[in-house]
This record gives sequence, C-alpha cells and structure tokens, in this order.
Amino acid sequence: MQRRKQQASFEELLDSAKYSAVHLEMRDSYAVDYEKSGFAAWKAGHRLNPDDRESWWRPWHDIVSHAVARGVVMRRARIVSEPVSEYIKYEHSETFTNVTAGEQVRWLPRGQASDIALPGNDFWVFDAHLVRFHHFTGDGGDAGEQLTEDANVIRLCLNAFDLVWERGIPHENYKV
Repeated sequence: MQRRKQQASFEELLDSAKYSAVHLEMRDSYAVDYEKSGFAAWKAGHRLNPDDRESWWRPWHDIVSHAVARGVVMRRARIVSEPVSEYIKYEHSETFTNVTAGEQVRWLPRGQASDIALPGNDFWVFDAHLVRFHHFTGDGGDAGEQLTEDANVIRLCLNAFDLVWERGIPHENYKV
C-alpha cells in the first residue's frame, strides 16, 4: 500500500475535499485523548444541552460546517455491537452535534454486517481518491494514521462504506 510522504492534518484533508468525505467507524469503544474527558463527564451524568450550542460547539464542528457549506457531503457510518456498549451510548447521545454541524450519520448493528468485506481499520475517504486509515491500540488509544491513494484500497473502502450506509439506520431513528 502506498503512503503519502507528507502527513496532512485532518483539517487540511477535509479542506481539500471538493464533493465528499465518508467515514466508517467499527469499534465499540475509543480511548483517544480528545474523547476521554467527555466520556468521563457523561458517565458522571453530564449531558449536552442541544439548546446551549455554545457549551458544546467545538473546532471540529466549525471544520465540518465549513466543508458542508462549500458543498462537501459528509457521511459517517458506525457499525456497533448490540446490545451497545456504554461508550456507544455516550457517542449516540452526543451525535446530534455532528448532525447539527452538517454530517449525515447512520448506525448499523454488527450482525447485519457479517457479509460485508470490511477493511481492518476505521477510515475516511475524501472525494473517492484518498483514504485515511486511523489505527488504534487494543484498548482504543490512538496508534497513528496511514494515507493511501491506492485505487484497490479506495474501491474496497467505498464498497464497504456504501453497503454499510445502505443498510444503516439514520441517527434520528436508531435507539440505543
């Protein structure tokens, strides 16, 4: 698999997108640094108030809303085990922020993905020409990323995403 020599930030990759950015998540929990405090607060009973946008709007939402305003269609699909993990309950409760920023989000129960050929890692595909894999440690920590423009890898990722998206349940209809 070929790699780009220079790693671009996610914001740079999304800024370069002209028409689409799709994201497939396949883990039942994540322990990346930027999520730990939010998950801990959620477990302690804190819930985001949709009416108090200033309290939860983050730079991520600005990046997304800017891309969507430029005409980039952003879709996120999540494959989840059922019954869902505590982390997925947290993630689901805060997904309204992604939707408010302009992302379309769907959820697919893992049992409905058994016949889909899936890549081994979560990924983003930008404009059907660049894949950004995100690698995680066994306990969900960040283990880096990998970029590729390999046409076979892009095809695998897009085919997997399209099948998951087609079967997925829109966020507003998925109950945890």
